[in-house]
Amino acid sequence: MADQIWDICIIGGGATGLGSAVDAASRGLKTILVEQHDFAKGTSSRSTKLVHGGVRYLQQGNIKLVMEALHERGILKKNAPHLVKNQSFLVPNYKWWEGPFYGIGLKVYDWMSGRLGLGPSEMLSREDTLAQAPTLEAEGLRGSVLYRDGQFDDARLAVSLAQTATDQGALVLNYTRVTGLLKEEEKICGVRLKDMLSEGDYQIRAKVVLNATGVFSDRLLQMDDPGAESIIAPSQGVHIVLDPSFLPGQSAIMVPHTDDGRVLFAVPWHHRIIIGTTDTPLQPVDDASLLEPVPMGEEIDFILGQIGKYLTKVPERKDILSVFAGLRPLVKGSSKKTAELSRDHLVALSASGLLTVTGGKWTTYRRMAEDAINTAVHRFGLQAGPCVTAELSIHGAREDTDFDTPLYYYGSDKPALEAMIREEAELGELLHPSLPYLKAEILWAVRREMCMTVEDALARRTRALLLDARASMEAAPAVASLMAREMNQDKSWETGQVETYLRTARHYLPTLLSTP
Repeated sequence: MADQIWDICIIGGGATGLGSAVDAASRGLKTILVEQHDFAKGTSSRSTKLVHGGVRYLQQGNIKLVMEALHERGILKKNAPHLVKNQSFLVPNYKWWEGPFYGIGLKVYDWMSGRLGLGPSEMLSREDTLAQAPTLEAEGLRGSVLYRDGQFDDARLAVSLAQTATDQGALVLNYTRVTGLLKEEEKICGVRLKDMLSEGDYQIRAKVVLNATGVFSDRLLQMDDPGAESIIAPSQGVHIVLDPSFLPGQSAIMVPHTDDGRVLFAVPWHHRIIIGTTDTPLQPVDDASLLEPVPMGEEIDFILGQIGKYLTKVPERKDILSVFAGLRPLVKGSSKKTAELSRDHLVALSASGLLTVTGGKWTTYRRMAEDAINTAVHRFGLQAGPCVTAELSIHGAREDTDFDTPLYYYGSDKPALEAMIREEAELGELLHPSLPYLKAEILWAVRREMCMTVEDALARRTRALLLDARASMEAAPAVASLMAREMNQDKSWETGQVETYLRTARHYLPTLLSTP
C-alpha cells in the first residue's frame, strides 16, 4: 500500500467522504479513504434521519438547494431501497390561514419533486388528522396538511457506502488518522498516517488529497497552511428519543415554526420517536468536542417545551430514552445566525493542491461527491470515466424491502445473517429485552462491516445507543464478550471496551446532563 501511488486519497469517513470514495472508485480511480475514528462517528450518524428537500429552505427562498435535494432524494431512494422509505408527515393547522398557506407551499414542494416525487400532499380534516396522530393536541385543531418525504438510517447507509466503495475497488480504512501532509515543491503529494489501534505510523503517496472531514475541515486546512482562514461555522443540533406511545401511528409531525425560527420534527424511527432539532452556534475548543458533542440542558428543555405544545401526552426529561447531539459543518457566511447559513456545499482548492469539499447535508452527499471528484479529475488530469453514481445501486439494495420485518436494513445481505442463525440458534437471541438487535448482528458487524469496538457495534452497526442509552449500557458486556471471542481478544480488552463505552454512553442519558 505504501509503495504505490494512489489517484486519490480521501480523508474523512462521513457521508461526503464515503460518497466520494464510491464516486472515485466507480470511475476507475485508484482510491483510498482514511477515517480517524469510525465511519459516520460524527455528524453523519446524528441526523434527523430524513432524506428531504428541506421545507424550511423553501420558506427561505433557496429554490436551487431544494430542487437539488429533492432530485437527490429520489436518486437515493432508487439506489438504496432497503434503507430509504417513504414517510408521511402531518403539518397541524391551528389558525385559519395555516391550511391554505402550508397547503400551497407543499404543493410547490410536490411540483419541484417532479417524476421523483413520493406522492402528492393532501389536506386532511380534523378527524382524519387525529385518526393518524391520536396524541396530537385536539384543542383548536382545524386539520392538517399531509406531505411525503424520505426517511433513512444514516449510520447504516454510511456502512453500506463503505461496502459499496470496497465493492468498486476502493480501500477504506477506519481508525486511521492523518498526522501530516507530504509535500514536494510546496505541493501536496501524500499523507502521513497513524493506525489508531496498533499505533503504527506510515505514509502513502497520492496524486490528489481530498479533505472531506466535515467539522474538522479547518483543522486540515490549517495543517496545510497555519495561516488559513476558518471556513466552518459549526452548529449543534440535538435530538431526543421517546417511547412510541407519545406519537402512536405511522405518521410524523412537522412543526413549521418554532421559537427560534426552525422547523421541528417528531418522526417514528425503529419503533421509537425522534424529536428535533436545535440550531446552536458552537465553537468547540478541542477535537474531542468535535468528535463527541454533548447536548446542553437548555437544548433538551427547548425541544421538550416546543413539542409539548402539540402533544396531549407531554414528555418530560424522565421519559427520554436517549439524547444525542451532532455538529453541522456549515460554510461561513455573513449571517450571525447559523439557522440562516446556507446548507449549500463548497468545493475549494488550496494553493498547495489540497482539495476540500464541505457543507451540504446527507440528502445531497452524492452530488457533493460528484462535484468534488469532477474537480479532482479536471484540475489534476486524472484518467477517469464519467460519474455513474446516479444509477449505481448501493450495497445491499433490495427492491422488495418490507420495513416492518426484522433485519430489513441489511437488504440483500439479510439471507446470509439468517443462515448464521440457522447454523447457531443462540445467535438469534436478543442482545437485550429492550432492544431489537440480535447477537448475530454483532458477529456480522465484526466479520463484514469493519466493526472494531463496542461503541461501533452499539452506536452505528446497531443503533442501540440512540434507541435506549441505558439498555445499550446494560448490553455492553455481552457485546464485548461476543466481539472478543470473534476477534481473539482477551478479558482485559473486554473490560477496557466496556469501560470506554460506558463513559461515552453516559452523555446520552438526559438525567446526567445539566439544566440551565
